[in-house]
Amino acid sequence: LDMLIFQVLWVVMAYILGSIPFGVVIAKTFCKIDPREAGSHSSGATNVSRLCGLPYGIATLACDVLKGTFPVWGAFWLSPDPFFISLAGLACVLGHVFSCFMGFGGGKAVATSIGVFIPLAFWPLLGSCALCMLVIWRSGYVSLGSLSLLASLPIFLIFVGLWQWVPLSLCLCIIVFVKHRENISRLRNGTEKPWLKSKAKERGSN
Repeated sequence: LDMLIFQVLWVVMAYILGSIPFGVVIAKTFCKIDPREAGSHSSGATNVSRLCGLPYGIATLACDVLKGTFPVWGAFWLSPDPFFISLAGLACVLGHVFSCFMGFGGGKAVATSIGVFIPLAFWPLLGSCALCMLVIWRSGYVSLGSLSLLASLPIFLIFVGLWQWVPLSLCLCIIVFVKHRENISRLRNGTEKPWLKSKAKERGSN
C-alpha cells in the first residue's frame, strides 16, 4: 500500500513538473516577450526560437525534453512495472499540454514526448528523430517533422520488439496530432509557415 501511494504521488509530481512552462519563463525572463501572445502563440521551442533567437529556442527545447526524462528515470528506479512507468511518462506530457500553471493550456508535447522516451527506448527514438530531421530538411516544416516523429515511433518500437512501450507511444501520438490539428489544416491548405525557408528568405532580404 505504501508503494502504491508513493507511485501515485510520483505520477502527480510528474504532472506538476511537466506543467512548468519553460518556454514562457525563458522568453519572459530574457526577451521580455510572452510567446503565447506573439508569433504562433505557442510556448514551445520553435516559437521561442522565432521570437527570441536560436539559443533561447534550444534552451527551451532542452528544458522541455528533460522535464519528460527525469520523472521517467525516477519511475524506473521505483518500479520496473511498464504500466506505472507509462503513467509517469503520460503525466509529464499531459502536464505540458494541460499545464496547471497556464490555466490548463500548454504546448504541443513533442519535446516532452521525446524526453519521455530517452530512457525507455533510445535507439527507436533516435530513428524517429532522424526521420523527423529528414522531413524538416526536405520540407522546411517543423510541424510535419514533429508529426512524422510521433507517427513513426510505434513502428520503430514494434520493429525492435519493445511492445511494452507501444501503448504509451500511441497515446502520445494521438495527443501530438490533436495539438497539431491547426498545423495539419494549414499543411493541407498550403498555408503553413515553412520555418527553415522563411529564415532563408529573411537572410536573403538582408
